[in-house]
Amino acid sequence: MALISVAEARALVLDGVKRLKAEHVALKDARTRTLAEDLTARRTQPPFRASAMDGYAVIASDTEADRATLKVIGEAPAGRAFAGEVTSGQAVRIFTGAPVPEGADAVLIQENTAVLDATTIRVTEKVAKGRNIRAAGLDFNEGDALLKAGIRLDWRSLALAASMNYPTVPVVRRPTVAILATGDELVAPGQPAGPDQIIASNAFGLAAFADEKGGVPIDLGIVPDKRDVLIQRIDDALKSEPDILITLGGASVGDHDLVRESLAAIGLDLGFWKVAMRPGKPLMFGQFGRTRVLGLPGNPVSSLVGATLFVGPLIGALLGNDISHEPNIESARLGADLGANDSRADYLRARLERGHDGLPVATAFDVQDSSMLQRFAVCDCLILRAPFAGPVAAGDTVEIIRL
Repeated sequence: MALISVAEARALVLDGVKRLKAEHVALKDARTRTLAEDLTARRTQPPFRASAMDGYAVIASDTEADRATLKVIGEAPAGRAFAGEVTSGQAVRIFTGAPVPEGADAVLIQENTAVLDATTIRVTEKVAKGRNIRAAGLDFNEGDALLKAGIRLDWRSLALAASMNYPTVPVVRRPTVAILATGDELVAPGQPAGPDQIIASNAFGLAAFADEKGGVPIDLGIVPDKRDVLIQRIDDALKSEPDILITLGGASVGDHDLVRESLAAIGLDLGFWKVAMRPGKPLMFGQFGRTRVLGLPGNPVSSLVGATLFVGPLIGALLGNDISHEPNIESARLGADLGANDSRADYLRARLERGHDGLPVATAFDVQDSSMLQRFAVCDCLILRAPFAGPVAAGDTVEIIRL
């Protein structure tokens, strides 16, 4: 199967993806969830004229006379309105958030009064009509569409939803992301490792990545390089119908790279194998029923770059997010010269610094080996280099994916 471009591969991964069904969750459990429907306000906020300050509800024209005095006829604390009406020469003691009584057209703040006795105040500074009163509906009105489907709910939008009187909200079901690592050379962190083995790391990074993007990661553990065992474990994983199945390693052309033939043995409809990108060339994709299967390379950085380019957008598509563009692409100045590129798209790990002209400055690491997680952990972005791109000099504008 011939190499295909990143854009072609991404289009195949996202082709025909439909947003997952909605479910209702309590507001307290909805943080980071994707809103499934537009939300319209169920009430007006505030639902009445409300005092914006502690003070006295008055008729503004009564405060214009020098050393004017007013009779205090009652009190309006928050949550309990004064039942009567304010007429000329009168005032009602009022507190922030309380309904403004009928007849009053301003709130005189308490700092601008002098208390003469239990029922009399003197005005020390006049107040303008409408001052310190929040109009009914100042924030929003019943029926206003305030939160749009597709947004990821955060602390601000959750506060707004609560104010709109939603105890629960409709959110898109989180896609399940099953992750299966393969290879005799792998052992779990903390387990005894033989002299020829390494610690498995990819699955932990991918699980955290999937969770951050809105998925539900499912760790299926490590499978040895045995064809029958691998087929059985993949088959078991597919029977649970995860939305996404990710295999790690075993996707290349070596004698012990068994994932592709194992997937084929259980009927995977292979969409592509090998992408013209670096790192991550031995990457494959196919479908089994409603499960989309991504075979990511075993090299740690290759798998995590593959997740950035394909898994993240796929999770976003299943959540109903915008999938028309590659994620997080922006411009930056180049911090050091780069030579011409070859036939594969390159994704170079780089550090970012603040630039003088508003654009960040991206400087690629001198060594880009796909096994080096330490540099991936401290890099800020990936510099994008198109296939056959010519040399670029420090100061030139490049595209980056910010991590």
